[in-house]
Amino acid sequence: MRTPAIPSGDRVHLKPREVGALDWDDKLTLEFNGEHPSVRRIKVEAVTNVPTVYLAGDSTVVDQDKEPWAAWGQILPRFFGPKVSIANHAESGETIRSFETEKRWEKIFSTIKAGDFLMLQFAHNDQKPGRGYVPAETEYTELVEKYVAKAQAVGAHPILVTSMNRRSFGAAGKITDTLAPYPQTLRSIAAEEKLPLVDLNAMSKVMWEAMGPAGTLKAFVHYPANTFPGQTKELADNTHFNSYGAYELALCVVQSLRDQKSSLVKEMRSGIAKFDPAHPQPPFTLPLSPMVDTATPYGR
Repeated sequence: MRTPAIPSGDRVHLKPREVGALDWDDKLTLEFNGEHPSVRRIKVEAVTNVPTVYLAGDSTVVDQDKEPWAAWGQILPRFFGPKVSIANHAESGETIRSFETEKRWEKIFSTIKAGDFLMLQFAHNDQKPGRGYVPAETEYTELVEKYVAKAQAVGAHPILVTSMNRRSFGAAGKITDTLAPYPQTLRSIAAEEKLPLVDLNAMSKVMWEAMGPAGTLKAFVHYPANTFPGQTKELADNTHFNSYGAYELALCVVQSLRDQKSSLVKEMRSGIAKFDPAHPQPPFTLPLSPMVDTATPYGR
């Protein structure tokens, strides 16, 4: 449960799409989907003695609450048991700077504590020319280092995540790099400060190339008109994912944590097979939510 209120008296500056949204209403909302959703019993108990994994990022990380959009952050809880909590504070359209000016960092640091984790992924919006531009070599680097230090100061564990590639193919079916120099900036910070790094940029390149230009259409939001209610135009988005693409990216994150022997591994559910981005799973569809919005999320 979340509320925009911050103990300091400030409030998170919500975007129009967040006003009235179920994830900011200070209530617990449960949604059950599928052909035969069945619930026998629900028991809710307060738990205060488990670590929390805070996610900070943009539309590729956020809890997308409408079909057909999805992001890896909302899939991540599927891989963890009851002894860890995932708190996804990512929001569409965010840069690492706007996360500060909109008080989203302040919101996280009002509750983060020793033993918690902070996973940070920004780049897609930071690189855009104009007022929102955050230069990688200066302000972006400074803000990453600032919030890494703040997390460490309270005894939390930072984990840097490089942004996944867009669906941008060049010659011979190879992904073209549209995010430089941000992924390399994070790699350098991680190396210098000896921080865990989930190199989703490198892993997604391997995975998208394995799927190929045609196969990746099944992972991104590409649908003909009239696939969803009220959708009169084709959807062709090469930045945002459906549930299949988000799930495969979440598997990349999980595998990277396992490869690095993160302390989070002991809290993962049993039976998760080793994942190789060069051999992604065949396309699948998770049970669809009845809530649909064909407007592109903030950020490209």
